[in-house]
Amino acid sequence: MLRNSEGQRVPQVTFRTRSDGRWADVTTDQLFKGRTVALFALPGAYTPTCSGSHLPRYNELAPTLKRAGVDEVVCLAVNDAFVMSEWQQAQDAPNVTFIPDGNGEFSDKMGMLVDKSDLGFGRRSWRYSMLVRDGVIEKMFIEPEKEGDPFEVSDADTMLRYVAPNLEAPEPVLVFAKAGCPHCARAKALLESKGIVYEEVALGQGLTSQALRAVSGKATTPQVFIGGKLIGGADELERHFAQGDRKAA
Repeated sequence: MLRNSEGQRVPQVTFRTRSDGRWADVTTDQLFKGRTVALFALPGAYTPTCSGSHLPRYNELAPTLKRAGVDEVVCLAVNDAFVMSEWQQAQDAPNVTFIPDGNGEFSDKMGMLVDKSDLGFGRRSWRYSMLVRDGVIEKMFIEPEKEGDPFEVSDADTMLRYVAPNLEAPEPVLVFAKAGCPHCARAKALLESKGIVYEEVALGQGLTSQALRAVSGKATTPQVFIGGKLIGGADELERHFAQGDRKAA
């Protein structure tokens, strides 16, 4: 049976990580002491739900969580340091800290290590998330114990609602761009200056001018969509934010 550890201190563990091609030991005190951390744990790198939903949304909402007082967003899995490092690069998730629980020691001490031998995984972490303040577990969102790989409560939106119930999650942003396009660079710099995480689709990498016209009605780049609504190019994006600033004032 999985264990809810709310009110308890996180277990003392030293993680073997890789940083800039070198080994680096990271202790739980270094991660959690004197800090507020949102940690989400998952069964494994490169698995469908983890790569397609769990991790990307935490990476997207990490800046919002940090504005709400979270110091760091951590992804933990029972994988080795090399796998976690490669997965972070493959997922382009710079807003999340990847921690390998290679031996499953942390997951075991948390009461979250489960046997997935039927899938050929061996022992892995159950999917959950938790908010930790100064080393003490304040809140845990543990997926229900049922068949398959449930993903119902440990998501980033649930964490954000707990941390800041009055703060709205940012709308998804998609940028159609082209390499070497100065207006694309200007639009992306503007989004980044506002701490907005966006997904980029590059013209020429499976996207043709015809497809871009079909989606946006225009063949020029960039074309920025926010919350499914076409904003337009860099100039239109600047006006969009200017209008928002005037309304806020």
